[in-house]
Amino acid sequence: MMGIISHFRGSFRRKKGNQLVVVVPGVDKRDKAQSLIGKSAVWTAPGKQKTAIKGKISALHGNKGALRVIFERGLPGQSLGEEVKIE
Repeated sequence: MMGIISHFRGSFRRKKGNQLVVVVPGVDKRDKAQSLIGKSAVWTAPGKQKTAIKGKISALHGNKGALRVIFERGLPGQSLGEEVKIE
């Protein structure tokens, strides 16, 4: 299953680099998104090295089915709008 990174989680002035909000196409209700909590997410960096950064879906973000994912280290700003693989 693939999800799209929507934005970083954080306030107006401070962003948390390792916590991102992910939207999964087809999941538009809180009930559907609840079943994805606890699964792992992997983002692969573009380029020659194809570095993979792993994370875990920790909670819901709002009532429209968005997910909060905590990665093991911060993601670059280039990751916004990119796909993440949910396993």
